[in-house]
Amino acid sequence: MPRVLTVAAAQTGSVEDGDLRTIADAAHCMLDEAARQQVRLLTFCELFLTPFFANRLEEDFDRYFLRENDDVLRGLRDKARQHGIALVLPFAERAADGYFNSAFVYDTDGREVGRYRKTHIPAYFPNPGPGGTGSFEKFYFAPGARLETYPVAGTRIGIQICNDRLYPEASRALALHGAEMIVMPISFSTYADPAQRASIWEIPLRARAYENGVWVVACNRVGTEGARHHLGRSMVVDPRGMITAEAGTGATQLLTTEVDLDAVSAARKKFPWWRDRRPDLYGPLVDAA
Repeated sequence: MPRVLTVAAAQTGSVEDGDLRTIADAAHCMLDEAARQQVRLLTFCELFLTPFFANRLEEDFDRYFLRENDDVLRGLRDKARQHGIALVLPFAERAADGYFNSAFVYDTDGREVGRYRKTHIPAYFPNPGPGGTGSFEKFYFAPGARLETYPVAGTRIGIQICNDRLYPEASRALALHGAEMIVMPISFSTYADPAQRASIWEIPLRARAYENGVWVVACNRVGTEGARHHLGRSMVVDPRGMITAEAGTGATQLLTTEVDLDAVSAARKKFPWWRDRRPDLYGPLVDAA
């Protein structure tokens, strides 16, 4: 029997005023629409419940972070469970052991199956060009410590949050741990070089899919938020590296498509990376020295 799964990337808009209830209401509407389209697995984008506050230095940042039992998070989990939708729920997490850029994972029955915390925390210098705000995530987030895969909706997924996708070693580790799909919540903006940033957007997404024989579901924010312009273009890429669905650049959108999970094994037979890889030669990749 074919293993076909309907997935969705909830491409939400920029957040100017930070009104959490309004943002959550829009997310509930997307979950309702996903249910009408018979979606079984949905992801929101990185930090979609807050402005992208990491593009500035702000000492009073506690208000952007939520504890795991927050009513807003609980409401979204409950809505997904009612609809039988497996959910990747990204948010700024305030935990007992620190502040994290996180994505919790729930199966179709609402059961929590995992918690991923962004492992590669960036910091970019600003530049004087329009939108060249830089990024100061290292001031706000501690790095996660694990690369794990999670069983949801009849498949096994890994999570990479935004900057994580630029590190092929991490995606390869997820594939080796059984991931058939890598879900990528992202908040990608054009910064001060729109032409270059737009042109490179799809490169790591397609590369991670192709080189590992996995589906990639990348969910990005869209719209203008202060000086920051989010690109949109949420995307689903098949295990051959081909784009099968892509959202626009100007509006919020529920990007929905069917994925054939059997395409994973088919792609890996044509490109047998697990047979020909040479881990005996890759020591320098993990040598701390």
